Amino acid sequence: MNKLIFGGIWLFFTIYAFLFAPSNDPQTLDLIVNLSKGNIQGINPLVVALFNLMGILPAIYACFLLVDGRGQKLPAWIFVVGSFGFGAFALLPYLAFRENDSSWFGETTWLLKILESPFTSMILTIATLSLIFFGLNYGDWASFIQLWQSNKFINVMSLDFCCLCLCLPAIIKDDLRKRGISNPAILAIISFIPLLGTLIYLCLRPELVVSES
Repeated sequence: MNKLIFGGIWLFFTIYAFLFAPSNDPQTLDLIVNLSKGNIQGINPLVVALFNLMGILPAIYACFLLVDGRGQKLPAWIFVVGSFGFGAFALLPYLAFRENDSSWFGETTWLLKILESPFTSMILTIATLSLIFFGLNYGDWASFIQLWQSNKFINVMSLDFCCLCLCLPAIIKDDLRKRGISNPAILAIISFIPLLGTLIYLCLRPELVVSES
């Protein structure tokens, strides 16, 4: 089922991005460079917030996918790293081939300790809420809608953001079980508000439960 759902989403998204999204804007490269360097003067705050959120979302996925068990056919880290540059285009193939696994046999590496730290979760939450507030409070929606309709980069990035947010609950079910949580209401709440619900869960989730070999 995962292969059909996530594979289908990836195929649809890829076809849309290359064939049906608005045409490229000659100034897109300059926009990306300025956003990357933090030169945001004159750029719609909604675009600034969206661009930076697309850097936070892969970090959120890393907190879940890098604790995947040894039974996975594909190494999650390759796709997580790729998602920082390509978003859902990189993550969806992994989600398609990923096996449901509620066990944990891994080693507690330095990277895992960072990703499991409540301090990391708090940073991700504060950064996300700050960007959302910045974009919604100072952004120009009329200008953003116009950009969405005419600029391939803005259009595809917006859909990429929505796709990654909506796919978050699909990987949390296993994470709940890896921590000994079996209450279905928790997943239902997280699914109702995917991004913010996920961040709250990250801040409150207990430690991983090591499964017996």
